[in-house]
Amino acid sequence: MKKKILNILKYLAFLGLGVFLVWWSLQQIPPDKWKDFRASFSTAKYGLVVPVFFILCLSHVFRALRWKMLMLPMGYNPSLANTFFAVMIGYLANLAVPRLGEVLKCTILAKYEHVPAEKLVGTIVAERAFDVLCLALVFLLAFAFQFDVIGDYGIHLLKRVFIGKTGSFNYTKIGTVIALVIIAVFVLRLLFKRFSNLPIINAARNILKGIWQGIVSVKDLKHKWQFIFASLGIWAMYLLGTWVGFYGTAGTAGLPIEVAVSALAFASIGMIITPGGIGAYAFFLAKILQQNGVPFELGFANGTLQWFAQFLIIIFVGFISLGLLPYFNKNKKKHEEARNYSGKNSNA
Repeated sequence: MKKKILNILKYLAFLGLGVFLVWWSLQQIPPDKWKDFRASFSTAKYGLVVPVFFILCLSHVFRALRWKMLMLPMGYNPSLANTFFAVMIGYLANLAVPRLGEVLKCTILAKYEHVPAEKLVGTIVAERAFDVLCLALVFLLAFAFQFDVIGDYGIHLLKRVFIGKTGSFNYTKIGTVIALVIIAVFVLRLLFKRFSNLPIINAARNILKGIWQGIVSVKDLKHKWQFIFASLGIWAMYLLGTWVGFYGTAGTAGLPIEVAVSALAFASIGMIITPGGIGAYAFFLAKILQQNGVPFELGFANGTLQWFAQFLIIIFVGFISLGLLPYFNKNKKKHEEARNYSGKNSNA
């Protein structure tokens, strides 16, 4: 009960941060620029949602394909359709409760593809690790292409995270994190050793074992280049979607691809710190466009439209996946039964 309350409070805190960033961003628009802000919405090219829809859907297909590859070394080969449905339903659930989607998509594949959920947890961890690497690569590209434009802004943000009030590097934060990790490992080892006969301890051990199997499964991948291609494909589609999205509003249309790289890097941070990126995505995108000479109000309008397009795509495709999942598996079961029946008859 306490954990549920804590999760709810945590969600409300991050949601509150997103709402605050929306309010704060609107306050940054000068009174005489509100006309331009509203004009960006009235003259926006909403038809561009169609190509962005297919671009982002392809990124989700790449994500499903990559997740499927992570299961192969463990001896499981789920259908791409079920994996895609699980990914999209997971995204849909995350809009309501952050991280619920990770649990739900594991549950879906456990039910329809008979892949143990505890092993799927490890593949989720591996996926997140590769996403972090890809995001780091996007940041490196952003600074390589536009260091003279966004360098000062990026350094300013890093200082706010790692530099203390005195202006020196904050070793306390790093030390606290390391100490907590060491304590957690020590406590877990002690619990596993002294209470190994308890069902809950065995369950926890199985989950951790599944996580480890999921992580190390990467080294056993038979198609490593396809895995790398799928990982890069996800972020390439994100980048293409961002760049095409620039053409949706006046003042941002025609911006070069290197600006899209920088915008994607910082806007992705916004997607992490608030539920679904509400407020933060548009704010960070606008700040990067501002560094590139685009007035904040026009950048925020474009960021808001891009965020809303992504939101609608998840809602639309998520609910379609929710409806198709049982239908697809019902037909799949019928085909399997028919194949087994014909196989028995031929053997007879």
